[in-house]
Amino acid sequence: MPVQQPGPGGPGDRPAPGDGPDAAALWRAQRREAAGAHAEALAARQRAESARARAMIEQFLVDARARGVDPVPLHVRSYDGGARYRTPLTGWYLRRDETVGIDSSGEFYVLTTPSSLVARIRGVQPTPQDPPLVIGAGGKDGESIDLPDALARVLAGEV
Repeated sequence: MPVQQPGPGGPGDRPAPGDGPDAAALWRAQRREAAGAHAEALAARQRAESARARAMIEQFLVDARARGVDPVPLHVRSYDGGARYRTPLTGWYLRRDETVGIDSSGEFYVLTTPSSLVARIRGVQPTPQDPPLVIGAGGKDGESIDLPDALARVLAGEV
């Protein structure tokens, strides 16, 4: 019975050692192209996810103002949780441990930083990030929460 070779894109597509340098160069070029296409697809998916999350945050801002859920001063915590630093931000924490929040203009922040004596004196200016649809994705069980659920908990006064 004849042995079937793997199809395109499989390990069998790698040139055999005797195929020559042109085959190896062609194979490397094809792998680079495939990796580039994969990276672009991932970036496009992340941009789409952030756009959906931004729309949810914009709706949250409207709902929070309508319900009278006032923003609070946001602080940044040290990675070990032992220190808390001032920021110029006001907004809402999205997690009970106060490590993620959005400000009153709808920007998303991860509110953690390394411990620093300078930060104790001067405070911290967090950098806004693209919001995810799942906060803490890839973390330990129980540490991730869907963005809509986190926003609903804030509106309900649970955070």
